[in-house]
Amino acid sequence: MKRAVLTVGLLLAATRLACAEGDAARGEKRFEECAACHALEKGKESVGPDLHGVFGRRAGEAADFRYSPALKRSGIVWSEQTIDTFVADPQAVVPGNRMPYAGIPDASARADLIAYLVKTFK
Repeated sequence: MKRAVLTVGLLLAATRLACAEGDAARGEKRFEECAACHALEKGKESVGPDLHGVFGRRAGEAADFRYSPALKRSGIVWSEQTIDTFVADPQAVVPGNRMPYAGIPDASARADLIAYLVKTFK
């Protein structure tokens, strides 16, 4: 039990460190992959939901988008940490979600992407 708690703590600390060290300029380039499905502008029609106002929003609650029941039930509130975890492997975090994306396994690439989103929206 103590080992599991320690492991989770170390993972959270590493996630926070990775998010803090991201490069927004590299993240903007990384976002080009995301832009195939997600817009940054509020209400802009796209394959996926727009990301405007994503920080602090509950997963599955943006207006005018049909989310999977799995994502609606997830209880996720989008933050730097939850985006990092989700984007690493969306299907592992929320099995049955409709996002057909394998994820970004590289922590530094995720940190760059998150730094760009933070710069854009915070």
